[in-house]
Amino acid sequence: MALRAGDFVEVRSKEEILRTLDEHGRMEGLPFMPQMFQYCGQRFEVFKRAHKTCDTVTHTGGRRLPDAVHLNLRCDGGAYDGCQAACLIFWKEAWLNPVVPTASSADDHALRSSGGPRCAEEDVWNATRARSPSGDGHIRYVCQATELPGFTTFLPWWDVRQYAEDFTSGNATPGRLFRGFVYLAFYHLAQTWRNRLGAPSRWAYDRFQALWGGIPYPRRRGTIPSGDLTPTSTLDLQPGELVRVKSYHEILATVDTANKNRGLYFDAEQVPFCGQVYRVQARLDKFIDEATGKMRTLKTPAVILEGVWCNSRYSNRRMFCPRSIFAWWRETWLERVPASDQNRAAAP
Repeated sequence: MALRAGDFVEVRSKEEILRTLDEHGRMEGLPFMPQMFQYCGQRFEVFKRAHKTCDTVTHTGGRRLPDAVHLNLRCDGGAYDGCQAACLIFWKEAWLNPVVPTASSADDHALRSSGGPRCAEEDVWNATRARSPSGDGHIRYVCQATELPGFTTFLPWWDVRQYAEDFTSGNATPGRLFRGFVYLAFYHLAQTWRNRLGAPSRWAYDRFQALWGGIPYPRRRGTIPSGDLTPTSTLDLQPGELVRVKSYHEILATVDTANKNRGLYFDAEQVPFCGQVYRVQARLDKFIDEATGKMRTLKTPAVILEGVWCNSRYSNRRMFCPRSIFAWWRETWLERVPASDQNRAAAP
């Protein structure tokens, strides 16, 4: 269907979707997860075309994915013992119908006449668990995030066709593409000539960004020596509260030279949100490790903020990835907005 960001679609019926799945609940390697059934028959707007994504399992960089989109729907963890990562869901176009009829009627007819499904809803649920290959008795969860390398192929960063599709799909504006390529030019200059041109390149980038009030160079190092304890604070933030993200320099003072605070990495993709006010969406203390499929627990809980996710502005080898993974925030990187200010923000 070549869906674009902003198009409207209707999720097909459960019976139609089951006909597209194999006995393991997958289509072309992509798992259809049980919590996706609740959206059958409903209409949604396409958030982004998922023609590419990032590899968070084996870290090979960018990955190519055919005939898929993201709707503005995230995994609720219901089929995965309450995983709180809230990943954006992948949808194959075969699982969707365009709201405005197109020339896909032949595909609709083929789907209806393809006979009985090879997969039942029970198979989809059973496919969320697998035996741990290590034989340690732990549950290995199986979801779209853990299986990503299996339903995607390697996408070289130098394949310019992906950037053309970023634009034609409506995923990225020309301005965003331009700013991203400007950053890459400075980044690679600094990396290639680190000893000679690293500092001058960062200085030049900051001056260039200042011309239009842009974000300063986002890949500076924390100030705490590696191995030293990093600070922590307990705000006990709850969903719905307003918080202000501390300034970039304040946060750099809380992370070590690997940009970690108690093991949690402060990423360059979080820099554009510094100094801004956001509402707490959720607290996060458990998530599925995508590389192993095991449930893990954070020793120090993190916070997810509403609408604050990776925009892949500074992610080398996977620029403009549409996956929009939520950023995780330590409470020491945030400050509670006073109650009086929260009341004013809530007023009509």
